[in-house]
Order: sequence, then C-alpha cells, then structure tokens
Amino acid sequence: MSSSDSFDLVFRDARIRGHASLQDIGVNDGRISAIGKIAAGAGRRDEAIGGRLVLPGFVDTHVHLDKSCLLCRCGNTGGGLKGAIAAVSRMKADYTVDDVYARGARTLEMAIAKGTMHMRTHVEVDPRVGLRSFEAMKRLKRDYAFALDLSICVFPQEGLINDAGTEELLEQALAQGADLLGGCPYTDSDPQLHMKKLFAMAVAHDVDLDFHLDFDLDPSWSHLSDICNLTEWAGWQNRVTVGHATKLAAMDGETLTRQIARLAEAGVAVTALPSTDLYLNGREAAFRAPRGIAPIHLLAERGVTVSVASNNILNPFTPYGDGSLLRMANLYANVSHIGPEGFPACFDMITESAARLMRLEGYGIAPGASADLVVMDGVDEAEVFGGLAEPIVGWKRGRKSFVRPAATLFRP
Repeated sequence: MSSSDSFDLVFRDARIRGHASLQDIGVNDGRISAIGKIAAGAGRRDEAIGGRLVLPGFVDTHVHLDKSCLLCRCGNTGGGLKGAIAAVSRMKADYTVDDVYARGARTLEMAIAKGTMHMRTHVEVDPRVGLRSFEAMKRLKRDYAFALDLSICVFPQEGLINDAGTEELLEQALAQGADLLGGCPYTDSDPQLHMKKLFAMAVAHDVDLDFHLDFDLDPSWSHLSDICNLTEWAGWQNRVTVGHATKLAAMDGETLTRQIARLAEAGVAVTALPSTDLYLNGREAAFRAPRGIAPIHLLAERGVTVSVASNNILNPFTPYGDGSLLRMANLYANVSHIGPEGFPACFDMITESAARLMRLEGYGIAPGASADLVVMDGVDEAEVFGGLAEPIVGWKRGRKSFVRPAATLFRP
C-alpha cells in the first residue's frame, strides 16, 4: 500500500482467520480494498477492533421464516414430523401477509443480531396459503436489505402431485421474483414425479434447487441417488442442495462411503439442521434415541459442499431457537464428537462453505469482497467457537448494521 492510499473506513487491529498477526482492513465503497498494516490517518473513519476475532457475516442456508415464532399458538402437536406438518397445515389457511411478515421480521432481527448477513428462506406455496407468505417474504427481503441479503426458495411442503393447484402457484411465484425452487418428495404420493417436475421447472426458469430429503433414520431406501441422477441429467451440478439427509447417519460405513462419493461426483450439496434433526428423529427409540444428524464433516472431507443451518425456530418442528448460527454449528460439533481440531471446519459450515452452497459472489475477508463483517467478543478462534462468544457489532457493505455491546459486570 502506498502512502497515497486512502479509505472510507479502516478497521484497526483485527484478528482474521488464517493470519498469524493482527491486521487492518481498509474499506472503500462497501468493499474490502486492503488487508495489512494501514498507515495512520489513511481512513476517513477508523474502528478499533482491539484484537477481537472478525468473521465474514454468517450464512444461513435453510430457514423457514413463514412458519417461525408459532410456538405460542400451535398448542399440543403430539410431536414428530407428521404432527408438526399437520399442525402448521391447519394454521396456514389463516395466515395473512401482515402476520407472516411480523413473525418473519422478529426472526430476522434475532438472526441479524447474532451475525447472520445472508439467508435462504424456504417458503410454503400451496392452495391453503396461496402466495401470501411469499408476498410477506418479498417485503422482508426489501425492508431488511440494509443488514441481510434474503434469498427466497418457494416449495411444496405437503406435496406437488397430490396437491392440486400447487404447481401453478409455484410457477406464479417464480414469475414474480422467487429466487429458487425447493421440493419435499417424502410428503408426496409420487416422489419420483415430484422430483422430475421440479427439475424441469428449475431448468425452465434457470434457478437453483434445494430439496428436503431423506428425513428419517431408515437406511433401506433413499432418494439421494435419484437427486444425483437428475442433477446430472439437467446439467445442474453445484446448483442442487438437499437438507436433512438424516438417512446418512443410519447407513453402514461402506454404504455411506459410496453415497458420499456419488454426492461429490454429482455436485450435490448437503445441509445439516441439527436442532430440528435431533428434536424430530429417533422418537421411537425413546431414551435410546440416536443422534440422527447427517455427518457432513465427513462429506466435506471428501469434497462435498456442506452447511449447517437453523431450519425452524420456535414452532412445532423445533420449539427452540434464537437465530444463532454459531450455536447451531457448536451443537453440530458437540453431538458429532468434534474437538478443537475440527472447529475451523465447523466455522466454514456457516461461512465460506455455506457461501459456496448459495453461490455467493464476493464473499469473505479478502480484497474485493463485500465488507460484510462481524466482530466477535473474543480473540481466540477455538474459544469463540467452543464458548459461543457473542457478536458485538456488524457491518453490512461497510455500513454498521447492528450493535450488541459486551456484558458489563458492576462490582460492589
């Protein structure tokens, strides 16, 4: 950097993953211009980081904003996946755009304050709810763009073939600005046709695909191979994701190895959803319930793009959640017996790897990347991850988007 270099904003003394010493980060026009030691006075504005860990904004690849924060009105659902689907199905007919918007906004604000800056929300579209939830998502996308980039994935939760009128509504949503298309074959009367129709629709509209898939612990059958085959047929490699895929947790070692190789070959990504997968799976085993989460760290080691995401928050599918992706990655590491040596890979599941899954351009902490930065309340990467350190401030495109000061103790 020459003495003539100047910056809109300079972050001073930041700890960045992959750098042995503290670094300064220079920002111009909302993008990172330089990383290194920047001369005093080179920035029109300085922000002192004080050696804290700075991360790129977290990326939540799988959330259901439309049915979040329903816990107070869902009553006793009886537990389990079928009960959760039925409970939400009964409520959907009464959704209004304003209701979905309000609950989605509450969830978005939780997530933003926990460091999330990119999100893919899955939105149910069917004859019961019509396009009302989708309309709310479009408003949320516009209103929260100052802090978070929202991608809208429309999908048929309760089936496509067996739910007349759903296909037409999905076409309307895609024509009106939906970003990508999702699927849920295990709820349909004809899973094969469900998948084939959605692939054809995605190709026609040139959009990515994200399926809810293989959400149980019975390894005797799977739709993963079907998705891989269709991905190659469509030429949609690196544009298809499957969420849950919990059958992978129940396969024997040889079968799992073959399946991982097939996913890598087809360029199909996998998202684990720890809180939901733990809560809904294995109930028939009572207190002996298996963990039931896809071992995505093993997939990542073999070249599969993976992510950890929130899925449902405070609803019948998952009556927990605060929007913290760090907590989700920590939960995944905990139940997968991953120690400090694996924490960096788990960080990637909510940052770099998740960004690749969503095909985000200009992501990360590097010159040319968008200045989407989160400052954590800690200086050591392992302790930030293991101790669930809180984000204390964030910048979206170089503009401060949230502040949550570190706790202060008042001693007598």
